[in-house]
Amino acid sequence: MREYLEVAVEAARLGGEVLKQSYGQVKEIEYKGEINIVTNVDKRSEKLIVELLTSRFPKHSILAEEGTDMAKPSEYKWVIDPLDGTTNYAHDYPIFCVSVGLEKNGEMIAGAVYQPIFEELFVAEKGGGAYLNGRKIQVSRIGTLKQGLLSTGFPYDVLENPAQAMKDFSTFVDSAQAVRRDGSAALDLCYVAMGRFDGFWEARLKPWDTAAGVLIVTEAGGRVTDFQDGHYSIYKDQVVASNGVLHEQMCTVLQRARQ
Repeated sequence: MREYLEVAVEAARLGGEVLKQSYGQVKEIEYKGEINIVTNVDKRSEKLIVELLTSRFPKHSILAEEGTDMAKPSEYKWVIDPLDGTTNYAHDYPIFCVSVGLEKNGEMIAGAVYQPIFEELFVAEKGGGAYLNGRKIQVSRIGTLKQGLLSTGFPYDVLENPAQAMKDFSTFVDSAQAVRRDGSAALDLCYVAMGRFDGFWEARLKPWDTAAGVLIVTEAGGRVTDFQDGHYSIYKDQVVASNGVLHEQMCTVLQRARQ
């Protein structure tokens, strides 16, 4: 498994260099939706990562945000976000990353998330713990929501149906110490893993948003479920991640916001 993690790291760093080289420069922006954008940098990062992975593991499947969907009869699937936080990146707001995760028979076994501006590399492999720049990380020990710093994100269709997202947000604002909304689910998950955040929730995410991050959280001692505190899969569109201690409290808040 170590070989897979090493390649995940290599791929994340490769994409990260693309992001770093073009950061602060004019980008070519296309709209996938009213507020959902993609840049030429997303596409270039994905192209280089996919080329690397196919050269190393030609029999593996690959699923990536900007259109790559190589389904093969393999138990392994790479799940890639070549630039998580595209809107931030387009505005030169330095909260974005590259996320590379590897799934085996439906279970995440290796993941790397790289933030190239701060040069923070989060990694994990199944059963091997989670690390930031080589240092082992663990979730926080905050025990009550009123002491907790939480994070979230709004879905790209929030303008079509803002009521539930805003109700979730306002309910947590009333329940927690504070709530942040930084615009990169993969980094939010990593920040839970290292204790910067105590919990994270978001709806209508895609597999590439959480593939590496959820493994990093669980390997750091955290807990990840859906909003109903049920089993989480990267193919579900709801995620709650926490230090474990706050988990039931967070799920209770989400259920209350839906009453």
